[in-house]
Amino acid sequence: MQMEKATFGAGCFWGVEETFRNLKGVRSTAVGYAGGIKENPTYEDVCTDRTGHAEVVEVEFDPSQISYDELLDVFWSNHNPATLNRQGPDVGTQYRSAIFYHSPEQEATAMASKERLEKSGRFNRPVVTQIEAAPKFWRAEEYHQRYLQKRGQSHCAI
Repeated sequence: MQMEKATFGAGCFWGVEETFRNLKGVRSTAVGYAGGIKENPTYEDVCTDRTGHAEVVEVEFDPSQISYDELLDVFWSNHNPATLNRQGPDVGTQYRSAIFYHSPEQEATAMASKERLEKSGRFNRPVVTQIEAAPKFWRAEEYHQRYLQKRGQSHCAI
């Protein structure tokens, strides 16, 4: 079976990774940085809010078990896509809501999904999620991979 990739930015990548890692059909996840200008960024670099990178999770999934649309539903329901450059207490462009698509099909699906969400009236403010072609993915430092799982936690404490 041909695996596909999906890349999402939805705030602090620790909790986002844990959410996707536990879905049936997801083969692997990796946290990292994407969408910025700095080569080989470190966590410290990204935290300066000057690299342009977002904290993202790259998801490898089996489309015969879980669809890209289903992944988008999980993405939308696990963060607030109507807050610009912020999720909860985390503020900065690295926490922006972003979908980085890997194919024209993913782009079309993501656009349609965002439109449905906007029309649903679930948020009383505009959905500010960026939808753009997947740039180079920079894998985060090893201590960030499966961060919550390593600590026996299922979500970030706010």
